[in-house]
Amino acid sequence: MFRRVFLILLLLAAVKSSFAQENSSLKIAAAADLQPVLPALIDQFEKQTNKKVDASYASSATLATQILNGGPFSLFLSADLSFPQKVVDAGLADSTAPYARGTLVLWSRNDSPVQPLSIDSLRSPALRTVAVANAEHAPYGRAAKSALEKMGLTEALKAKLVVAENIAQAAQYADSGNADVGLISLTSALTPRLTSSGKYVEIPEDDYPPIVQGAVVIKHGAEAAEAHQFLDFLLSPPIRKQLAERGLRAP
Repeated sequence: MFRRVFLILLLLAAVKSSFAQENSSLKIAAAADLQPVLPALIDQFEKQTNKKVDASYASSATLATQILNGGPFSLFLSADLSFPQKVVDAGLADSTAPYARGTLVLWSRNDSPVQPLSIDSLRSPALRTVAVANAEHAPYGRAAKSALEKMGLTEALKAKLVVAENIAQAAQYADSGNADVGLISLTSALTPRLTSSGKYVEIPEDDYPPIVQGAVVIKHGAEAAEAHQFLDFLLSPPIRKQLAERGLRAP
């Protein structure tokens, strides 16, 4: 009788372990500018490795705070280098790996009151509202703030800014008509929806600090080995080519 119970317990433990392995997943904290880009890459990775990946998207600052407070992530893909460095400084990761460089663009709907679209549209008397990401939380928000300062438009546009929590939300504001134009990421501007409903112009790179995006593998993450594997995948030449096509150039 004891032997039978013991064997049943062993079988249940094996089934539980197998179920846990099948349902475990690499949890990625991903900056909002990756939302239009990362799902397709995750799909490729899952097919190549037969491993499951779950990504959570938010502003880089929000994700860094979650990680510092014990969030269950194994990989952090930030939209800059400063927030991953905070994770490194806290002893939760060894080093930051640059994986891409973002581009800031000015985007407007085809029916926007400021036409034709150009950088000078930001000086147009017809311009009523400009969507930007929060400069305290989002690297693209900081880039937009720097660009407006460089162009001497900080005071002129101060009352016209519609501030979003992250860059994906800023794109939504511009796309939905809650803002006439948006200072958004090239990754958002290149999505099929925004490509069909509007147009963009790139903000001169000299007008804002480089948006170098960095990654860190969390030391004690449950799927640290898979995190390293995904980061290697992200840095591989074929994937870097895909990133460039979707608005993220080599760092």
